[in-house]
Amino acid sequence: MNEKLHLPAGTAGEGAYGLVVTPDSAGWAHSALRILELPEGGPHEFETGGFETIVLPLTGSCTVECDGERFVLQGRDGVFSRVSDFAYVPRDALITVRGRGRFALAGARCEGRREPRYGPANEVPVELRGAGPASRQVNNFGTPGGFPFAEKLIACEVLTPGGCWSSFPPHKHDEDRPEESMLEEIYYFEVAGESGMGYQRVYGGSEVLAEVRTGDAVLVPSGWHGPSMAVPGHDLYYLNVMAGPSPERAWRICDDPAHAWIRDTWNGLPVDPRLPLTSAEGRS
Repeated sequence: MNEKLHLPAGTAGEGAYGLVVTPDSAGWAHSALRILELPEGGPHEFETGGFETIVLPLTGSCTVECDGERFVLQGRDGVFSRVSDFAYVPRDALITVRGRGRFALAGARCEGRREPRYGPANEVPVELRGAGPASRQVNNFGTPGGFPFAEKLIACEVLTPGGCWSSFPPHKHDEDRPEESMLEEIYYFEVAGESGMGYQRVYGGSEVLAEVRTGDAVLVPSGWHGPSMAVPGHDLYYLNVMAGPSPERAWRICDDPAHAWIRDTWNGLPVDPRLPLTSAEGRS
């Protein structure tokens, strides 16, 4: 396993950030993620530099100030409690966050400068994907279809009920071709339950087989990734952050041919009845 691709909680933090992933630290060019921790409340200031950024509450609530705009984010008690609202802020901006909690700053290097925007929780498209033991919930708050206003950044949340597999069949997006996008990807994990854990596999270019716990991250510069495994009794959450060099902001994937057939077995299978785990109104 490439240990530089699995970042256990507490090993890649800096100052107020429990996790810092930059293009320099990851050895790539486009995707970034910081997890801002404000246990005593704000304010906290940061500059976006060359990165468009989404501020997403993981736990807690905050206000986000940018370019004279002020967005009040209701947030949530935790990632397993509800779908959250969020704020999009542009590159080359000074941002002030005031609040208490833990907040993801998902970033992508970009060229243009777009307007700050508020993303209401009730407008986040919630998708139930897969079936049977491959059931999962995808909150498409920052995908091209769910949030068309970004230039490069693609982000979503995936919730997998305990005992299910997601990111399956294994897939990749490391080539620029009509059926596939070239995207660097970050997985940030949280697991329900004090002793909760899950597992993440990456192979065929990058090699990871890691036990993951709350606060861990896995980097995917290339190769097949999946499954993400939620152990029985512990629901699994991960935040995906992606960006790449293509002028088109698109998420196109190619399944591993050895496992692509599994999709055909879902026909007629019900989605896990525990889904959706969350909604904009609260836990289902």
